[in-house]
Amino acid sequence: MLERLDVLMAWCRLKFKPKKPRSLSVRKGKIDATTTFTVANQQIPTVSQEPVKSLGRWYDSSMKNTKRGLEAVKLATEGLCQPSTDVAFRVS
Repeated sequence: MLERLDVLMAWCRLKFKPKKPRSLSVRKGKIDATTTFTVANQQIPTVSQEPVKSLGRWYDSSMKNTKRGLEAVKLATEGLCQPSTDVAFRVS
């Protein structure tokens, strides 16, 4: 299927940027690290090689939410500990 897309993109005079997308192959409920995908004779990096951020959330090969929860708590505590100079109070 990727080969056919490559042919169609060449016909349209467009190019794929294989460094931008990420691939993830799952077989029988487990991540398969041996499968590679190629477009325009270049390998698409896997999520385990280069994690990707989409809609404010990081995706990596672990695919578990426990690590994301810990990161959210860490960011929240860092944000609360920083003194804010943007807030101005007006006393009338």
